[in-house]
Amino acid sequence: MAAVEILANPDVIHERSARVVWALAWPAVLLNSLQVVNTLLDRGFTGRLPAAALTGYGASTVVSFFMFSLGMAIATGATAIVSRAFGARDVPEFKRGAQESLSLAAFGGLAIGLLTWLVKGAVASLVLPSTDVEAQHQMVRFLSAYAFGLPALFVIQTLAGALRGIGDTKSPMYISGIQIMLHISLNFLLIFPTRQIGVLTIPGAGLGLMGAGCALAGSAWLSAIGYICYMSRTPLGGLNPLRIPNLHWAFRILRIAIPAAVMGCLRVLSFTAFTLVLKQVDDASSAIAAMSIAFAFESIMFMPAFGLSAASAALVGQSLGMRNPDRAERLAWTAGHHGAIVTLCLASPIFLGAHAISMAITDGKADIAQHAAILLRFLCVTEFLFAYAMIMLGAMQGAGDTRRPLWISMGALWGLRVPLAIFLALPAGFALGGFLPLPVGFGLGAIGAWIAMSLSQAVQGVLAILAFRAGAWKTATV
Repeated sequence: MAAVEILANPDVIHERSARVVWALAWPAVLLNSLQVVNTLLDRGFTGRLPAAALTGYGASTVVSFFMFSLGMAIATGATAIVSRAFGARDVPEFKRGAQESLSLAAFGGLAIGLLTWLVKGAVASLVLPSTDVEAQHQMVRFLSAYAFGLPALFVIQTLAGALRGIGDTKSPMYISGIQIMLHISLNFLLIFPTRQIGVLTIPGAGLGLMGAGCALAGSAWLSAIGYICYMSRTPLGGLNPLRIPNLHWAFRILRIAIPAAVMGCLRVLSFTAFTLVLKQVDDASSAIAAMSIAFAFESIMFMPAFGLSAASAALVGQSLGMRNPDRAERLAWTAGHHGAIVTLCLASPIFLGAHAISMAITDGKADIAQHAAILLRFLCVTEFLFAYAMIMLGAMQGAGDTRRPLWISMGALWGLRVPLAIFLALPAGFALGGFLPLPVGFGLGAIGAWIAMSLSQAVQGVLAILAFRAGAWKTATV
């Protein structure tokens, strides 16, 4: 029996919580695994470019993370509204919810893309040194292509969120999987010039970093067209991305999306602040380089939690639409417990092999490998609580409650992680901002920052568990 059919009939699933949860979760887990591979290959492609291109690409990451958060916010609103109506078997409502979410994503993505294109030069000047003119030029070239792809990226995320709302996680896995393969192929053809590999002549456009932006935008547009064409074969029906958004529906979606967008932006800003703290410690370059390595392996640990978070969001929304909050709670806890257990199983070998893994990935660069291994071990200790945070916050968002996840994230990141990193990493008397002496500081360097990151993950997990258990999400309106 298909996942959508099972989820539409609560009578056949109430005694098989684990089966129901994993029916939705495994395609999302597999898709996230493909995205991790795509990210690693993307870094491999751009890593062969000149230093100025790498600097411009690194600075563009903050912009892309910010835009991704905005697109995911609309997708969160789509999942909450569509899943609630689907659970209530209100066909006109979930179809209209999907259509209005798509309209908002298409026009919102167009507006954000135009804004990104207009301010790309100013942003490059702001985040890069004025003396590094070539890096600024490279960043502008990348953002020019990236801005063109933003409407498509918004559409992809929103339609995937709407499909999750009706219990379909397999279709996004297939369509986005094709997008990833297109992205990799276009990277190969657009970044590098025509070259000889063995007896083969591989054509190439030689666009450098701009080619990477064109590959991302091109694969996104092809995927967006694929999504739109495919929708007529789903219960959501044919959808029109050019339809003007209805004002009332836009407010409904944004009431859910705005707190989710703010949460994503605060996460990006907290990471920026955390990096600025690391810049002040001894061996800062090695510590900052180690973060990307540790995070790449951390993504392996939280892949199951990512899929289970998407599943819990859809299932909670559907269950509330069925007027069955007990089912919503039971399925969400099942997802949370399973996510924590699987994460522990993945974290254990990474904890034991952290140093060997780090030495291998850094090609024996001992300083970077040491920092990466220490950070990885700290993350492994609290990753199971971070899994709870992802899943329980996702469940609350699926219910349409995006304000409590916002406050929890704000407290964990800005109330704990950033200030604790400052106090643990920097010594007392350190001049914050060049003029404000730090009254208390332990001067632990990068290790202090790693402790702050690990503890904030644990606290976020505990707060998410307590907030979900309180049950206020059960009365959220969408």
